Amino acid sequence: MPQSKLARAGLYVQSAFYFVAGGLHLWRPRLYLAIMPDHYSHPVAWVAATGVAEIAGAIGLLLPATRRAAAIGIILMLVGYFDVHIFMLQHAGDRFASIPHWALIVRLPLQLVLIAWAAAYARRSR
Repeated sequence: MPQSKLARAGLYVQSAFYFVAGGLHLWRPRLYLAIMPDHYSHPVAWVAATGVAEIAGAIGLLLPATRRAAAIGIILMLVGYFDVHIFMLQHAGDRFASIPHWALIVRLPLQLVLIAWAAAYARRSR
């Protein structure tokens, strides 16, 4: 079944989003190290691994043969990121005081939107 122009555009935007985000994990790891929960061992490795995973997901979304697996991988990754968002909310006053509290709260439902967006491509037939 051919995709609509809107669905195709959404696919390209989503792929670009994860490619840039993954690149930032590798290019500016300090941004992500600053938000890593204390209970993660080897935070540098986690930041690098998630960066590579985001780039792989971005590329996988563009290839029909890997699109479904890439979308499912992105969904699983985003579910894992809830831990980071909850940690940031729990430490809003001490570690993340420079980030508006509303922004920390909005990140949780935004994560659900990103999951639904990836799920749209996990369901699409080739």
